[in-house]
This record gives sequence, structure tokens and C-alpha cells, in this order.
Amino acid sequence: MTVFAHTSVAQRSCSHVACAACALRNFCLANCDTATAEGGFNRRRLRTGETLFQKGDTQVALYAVRAGFLKTCAVLPNGERRILGYHIMGDVLGLDAIGAGVHPTESVALNGCEVCEIVLERADRLMNNGNGLGSYLRRLLSEQIARNEEHMVALGAFSARQRVAAFLLDLATRWSVRGYSASQFELCLTRKEIGSYLGLTFETVSRTLSYFASREWINVAGRDIHIRDREALQAQSASD
Repeated sequence: MTVFAHTSVAQRSCSHVACAACALRNFCLANCDTATAEGGFNRRRLRTGETLFQKGDTQVALYAVRAGFLKTCAVLPNGERRILGYHIMGDVLGLDAIGAGVHPTESVALNGCEVCEIVLERADRLMNNGNGLGSYLRRLLSEQIARNEEHMVALGAFSARQRVAAFLLDLATRWSVRGYSASQFELCLTRKEIGSYLGLTFETVSRTLSYFASREWINVAGRDIHIRDREALQAQSASD
């Protein structure tokens, strides 16, 4: 009996969606004989605020988010944390540590969450089996580099409204490819955390969301977002 034997139908469905969209699914399938991504990984549960890995830690594994949200942060010399990324189920963490073997950032759970981890030694063995996993991992690395570069461009060239609109659209797209609604979802970050990620103040983020709501592009209720006019947000993200 697995630890999920008493979960509800909705929870089991969520798990299957998470596995289907998981960036490390190919590694998992290569290590098990079944048609599902239930084997080949260790499971790790984190409480809100618990650290998955810290800056400077030796890398021992790659991690895929199975449930919940996490953030990755740069730790500045003065101890301040700057959010570099936010991660929902199916996302992979730890790719940026492969080269040096040491984590350059820290990762923290935004809520109670669960990750699947694949030990690097196991990943290396799988990639040496001639099954194309080496190429697949290089593609994941390339996608993360491209994503980081796009984010840096946004921070340097986009206005506040463009950044917030692009953030909402990005989150909507990421939920959509996982089989969930692209128009109604929960923000995985607080207003302050969104500001840290987008290089904006808490007040600017709140004011911008209120502006979008006043134009009836979105509805906002706490962390719940309902996108009512996606085309307007796309136009806003493209030009100010």
C-alpha cells in the first residue's frame, strides 16, 4: 500500500496530471516497468517555509514538483533574498547546479508541498543507457536558460504593467499545459513576492492588479485570479 492509498479521487487525478506534465517524467519512465510515472523517484514533503536546498549545498539530486508551490531565490551579500523563479507542479528544480555541482540559489516551499527527487547517480546511469535522456536533459537546460534570459530582458525593458501582465499570462499558460484552467487559478506568490520576482514594489504590484481589475481584464479575490480578457492582457504585455 502506498502513502496515497486513502487519497480522494480528485487528489489522485491531480497526481496523474502532475506526472503527465512533469519535466522529469522521462527519467521516471526509464526506471520503471509500468506505464505510469509512479516509480523511480523518492518522495519528499515540505512544510510552508521549509528549504529544499540552500545556496552552496552540494547537489545530490534533481527535483520535480508533484504538488504545491516553491520559489528559488538569490541570496545577496546583505542576506536579502531576491526571487528568481516560482515553480508549480511538473516543474523541475536543480538544473542550474549541474555544471558546478553546487546549488547557486536556495529553494523554499511556498506552501505545504511535495517533490519527487531523482538522485544524480541514478540519473547518470539512466543517461548512459543510450535512451536519449542525455539529449532530453540538455533540452531542459536550454529551455531554462532561454526562460531566464527572457525574464532578464523583461526586468530591463518592460514597464510595470507589461511585467505584471506577462507574469499573469505565463502562469495561466503553465496551468493550462497541465490540464487546468487558463483563466482561473491561484497566484502562487504574495504581492510582495511577485514584486521581488518582477523587480517592482509591493505597492506597484497591488496598484497594477487593481488597474487591470478596473478595466475588467481580470477579477481579483485575494490570491485567486480570474482572467476575463486575455487579449487585453496580451496587448498590454506587448506594448505600454
